[in-house]
Amino acid sequence: MNSNLALGEETPAANDLRARVREVLLRRKLTDSVSTEQATASWEQDRFVARARALFYARMMFLTLGLLILAVPTWSGYFGLTGAFSFLGYFTMLLYSVANLLVIDHPKAGRWVTYTTLCLDLLILVVLIAKPAVGGGLQSPLLATQLLFTTLFSILYPKPLAILPPLLALPITTRLDLLLNRSVTAVELLTLLWYLALNFIIVYVLVYLNEREAAAHREVVALQGDLKELAVVEERNRLAREIHDGLGASLSSMIIQAEYILNLAREDGLREEIRELKTTAEESIEELRRSLRMMHEDFELSQGLEDYAKTFQERTGMSIQFERTGLQRKLSPDAQLALFRILQECLSNAVKHAEAKLVQVKLDYAEDRVHLIVHDNGKGFDPQRTPRGHYGLLNMRERAMKLGGQLIVDSSPGSGAQVAFSLPCPPT
Repeated sequence: MNSNLALGEETPAANDLRARVREVLLRRKLTDSVSTEQATASWEQDRFVARARALFYARMMFLTLGLLILAVPTWSGYFGLTGAFSFLGYFTMLLYSVANLLVIDHPKAGRWVTYTTLCLDLLILVVLIAKPAVGGGLQSPLLATQLLFTTLFSILYPKPLAILPPLLALPITTRLDLLLNRSVTAVELLTLLWYLALNFIIVYVLVYLNEREAAAHREVVALQGDLKELAVVEERNRLAREIHDGLGASLSSMIIQAEYILNLAREDGLREEIRELKTTAEESIEELRRSLRMMHEDFELSQGLEDYAKTFQERTGMSIQFERTGLQRKLSPDAQLALFRILQECLSNAVKHAEAKLVQVKLDYAEDRVHLIVHDNGKGFDPQRTPRGHYGLLNMRERAMKLGGQLIVDSSPGSGAQVAFSLPCPPT
């Protein structure tokens, strides 16, 4: 038998188990952050889709107004929208607006297509503003529409670079005026500065409100997580009360009745059976109390393991040596329960199957792990040939995998057995 199993070479099966344990631990570490990120991403996607749909309906209103302008010769002449090219541009806008609606729900394509079509809308607006038919440039009555695009970009894409296109529309318009040999008057320069100021105010307000909304959502998600944890704790406390008042009272009554019947019984065989019944009831109520302490997170692991080892030794007559090393730290309820159940299973196997006379139990708090090593001098067994219907080893391995721990069993026929179980724990 390998007495240094926890530090020695591992079998391929142990290596495979270690890999599976690491994978389970990594999944558990990522679960909370992934779920929070998914909730935030889902919320952002739903918000974007709702705003993009509003953009589509706004486009339909503008396109309806544009169709009316094209249908009235006086209006179309005023805006310089005559000829087949104007109708071609109108139907192009209609087609890409409908195409945008069809892909709006896609997480990536919807954003890119919406942004591209919004830039096309802005380009068409700049072309209409530059037309000399309606005054042209900074004198155009359509210039105020640029503020609407700044608002739309800020609502849909509240990022500095994403909002850049509508902000560039004003200097581009001014540049077109100069290229078309239209001089910029002092009034037009004041108009440019005024619109630039309005643009920056709109961007600042909308981006600020967007950040406040996102922060509020993150707080809501965090609060929902806290409420779930609080609900679990509250339900755990409720169950603890019900179990204590119901099952605990029944077991206490059973012990009292067993003591009463024991005083009445005269036959030795019957008295022995009653004592066994009373002992079983006492063990059950002790297990119940231990479970309730764990549910209330009022369970001290080291003392609990040592007390159980003493009680088991008194009940079975098997010699148990308990040793604790290292600086004790507070473990999670699941970790404490796993360590306790592992000790229970090992001691039970030592009595029922190994017929051991001596069991050595060591609880060691290392720097970042806690180790439980149980060694008996029984008849041993082959870990690769567990009898059918015996699930003790399987249950221990499942506990280790669930908590990101490690379980190594070393035994052979006639050489006793050693179970080394370790779990991550907070560093000192």
